[in-house]
Amino acid sequence: MITMVETDQELDDLTALALGADPDEPLGNDAVPIWQVLGGPHDPLLPSWYMPAPMGSSTPHRWSRRRRLIVLVIVIAFLAIDAAGLCSTYGHITIA
Repeated sequence: MITMVETDQELDDLTALALGADPDEPLGNDAVPIWQVLGGPHDPLLPSWYMPAPMGSSTPHRWSRRRRLIVLVIVIAFLAIDAAGLCSTYGHITIA
């Protein structure tokens, strides 16, 4: 079993094996993640900040009329800036 890829030749051999393998064949019982072979990170596949748990609520959130109006004005302002051919990407309105 390979514990660490040390040379480019070993990496080329592993690449050739991977490209020549049947993608529909099930994995063997002794299969390990590539990061264990390459000595990479031992973290989970996705960090906890990438997809945090959703905030649950038993009742739907209702926005007040004032908050809806503020959001609508902001959206319309950005659409108007874009329609006028201007750019506001970095906080300064410039000609696009």
